[in-house]
Amino acid sequence: MSGKLQVRWLGRVGYREALDVQRRLWSHSADDYLLLLEHNHVFTAGPSADEANLLVDPGEFGADCVRIDRGGDFTYHGPGQLVGYPILTLPGRRGGGLAETSAYVCDVEQVLIDALADLGLRGCGRLRGYPGVWLDLDGTPRKIAAIGVRLSRGRTMHGFALNVETDLSWFDRIIPCGIRDFRPTSLRAEGSTATLREVADAVVLRATQRWSQAGCERADVAWRHRPSDLSAFSRQLGPSRVEVAPPRSRARLAEAGVEDGLRLAERKPPWLRARMDLNEGYLRLRRVMRQHDLVTVCEEAGCPNIFECWGAGTATFMLNGERCTRACGFCLVDTRQPMPIDPGEPARVADAVAEMDLDHAVVTAVARDDLSDGGAAAFAETIAAIRSRSPGTTVEVLVPDFGGDAASLHTVLEAGPDVLNHNIETIARLQRAVRPSAGYARSLALLARSASAGHVTKSGIIVGMGEDDAEVDVVLADLAAVGASIVTIGQYLRPTSHHIPVARWVSPESFERWRDVGATLGIDHVESSPLTRSSYHAAESAAAVELGARTRPVPA
Repeated sequence: MSGKLQVRWLGRVGYREALDVQRRLWSHSADDYLLLLEHNHVFTAGPSADEANLLVDPGEFGADCVRIDRGGDFTYHGPGQLVGYPILTLPGRRGGGLAETSAYVCDVEQVLIDALADLGLRGCGRLRGYPGVWLDLDGTPRKIAAIGVRLSRGRTMHGFALNVETDLSWFDRIIPCGIRDFRPTSLRAEGSTATLREVADAVVLRATQRWSQAGCERADVAWRHRPSDLSAFSRQLGPSRVEVAPPRSRARLAEAGVEDGLRLAERKPPWLRARMDLNEGYLRLRRVMRQHDLVTVCEEAGCPNIFECWGAGTATFMLNGERCTRACGFCLVDTRQPMPIDPGEPARVADAVAEMDLDHAVVTAVARDDLSDGGAAAFAETIAAIRSRSPGTTVEVLVPDFGGDAASLHTVLEAGPDVLNHNIETIARLQRAVRPSAGYARSLALLARSASAGHVTKSGIIVGMGEDDAEVDVVLADLAAVGASIVTIGQYLRPTSHHIPVARWVSPESFERWRDVGATLGIDHVESSPLTRSSYHAAESAAAVELGARTRPVPA
């Protein structure tokens, strides 16, 4: 992107999601990244790990266990531990042999040793024969950071785990790194009061000095999360009579650095005034939707382009009902208790697609966290039904994140959509304020999984919620790095006074510039304009990239 080290604080991330993002950045991106995060409780092990060093059944303690392609034995990751994954291209180290890998491990160790010294923790160093960072080398050595890396084709994966305020009792359930003679420690156990954020800042400073002459470009998600951030399935909150977002949303925005936005009554600039046009095509499509008892996101989300798109014979069908189990701060879709799944819905969508003689069909769905597969089966059934009725129609799906479940996404991908779309929605800093039940890393992982499976992959960004133009550039870089081929960018329009406020009206010139930025980053098509929405000009966007039969299942 810029020659700078791309630093991302991603918050609490599932291990498998982080691994899939790593793998995609390692194989697809030329940029150097440092991903910083915490994990949920997980034990990991390299291919040569000794099974005897895992002392418990991880499932009994609510932990996962993952085998991975790095050196080292069993180790533990969990809350209060700063995990870092440098994904770097190392000049002159293409072979990935023992000497090259050892030299890189020393680099990682030195970054941590220097960062800990900056935080006032003296006496950290290396213990001969034991990778990692240690304390009290001449007395009773204690390990404060574990390191396990992979170096292949001159590019690195995996990294380090630095214990900040970790619950050290978790290490009693394994023989950490196969070492029986020494015990782990943490900054907190050594008397340091440094916070996870302060430790991350120190590591970023030293990592940038060691690995980037151009400096770093950093984006952080929120540093503080609460259980109350997550939405209940049956959250029933009607529109407010006052022109402010709910207190919970306002607090999250304030923590993200966003002050009060524009008043709901403020007049929109001329480029945002969509014209009502009850044209013949719009009326015909509305009749088809009513005839087949179908829901569209165009209506449910109050899309400003509905007259233009329906007039041209395009619409986005919405599956799994009209009630969503999330409560994103920008979205108008109903968030009451969801209704049971309608098994006839996929066939009715296929009938409508055939009746409309569509060349390109777009299908989305509400989030259904109440279902074991997150609603994935309905996508697969709808794709199959459209293929059966209209074999020549290309199918684009706009999916939720399925709670990060890779198996649910696989269900959709196996059905062979021509385009897999999932919206990242906003910049890292605003994720918690805008969509607290989702996550920046989770969305990147989903997109990485789709692109790695060979599917044309698409994502979307809403602007005007408190970001600046440079932060949108960073999101575009991340989307390009994980393999997105199509990106949409449009202006946020506040649906009601209950939703988060508009922070600014973004100029048409900024949208034009983002098209150029995306092209420079290697994204095949960026649909960017004030009124662009996820499915706006979807057929034209799809036509701009190669849609091949490689994504479709082979008929039996």
